[in-house]
Amino acid sequence: QVQLVESGGGLVQPGGSLRLSCETSGFNYYDFGMKWYRQAPGKERELVAAIGNPALQPDYAESVKARFTISRDDAKRTIYLQMNNLKPEDTAVYFCNARLEDLDGKVYEYWGQGTQVTVSS
Repeated sequence: QVQLVESGGGLVQPGGSLRLSCETSGFNYYDFGMKWYRQAPGKERELVAAIGNPALQPDYAESVKARFTISRDDAKRTIYLQMNNLKPEDTAVYFCNARLEDLDGKVYEYWGQGTQVTVSS
């Protein structure tokens, strides 16, 4: 059974930090690119950060560059999103995503259930 379980969300004041985790199981994690998305109320889901395997040159949305860091611990099958200097506009549900396109073009894609991040004073 494929599982992606996010944790680490919560309420934080502007300027604060949070570290999100996404623990995975049930699929060949090591072959997948891993991403964090977020969705704010009334808005479309947007890509926040992406990391391949090996973890070369992670990609970030412009709005989070220099504040967020994505990383992966393959021994734990877990990815992380370190979020610093949080702003109210970072408030959203954050989702973990795993995606692989095989040599035949078939796409395998899995999502976590999401974790709420609220930035407010």
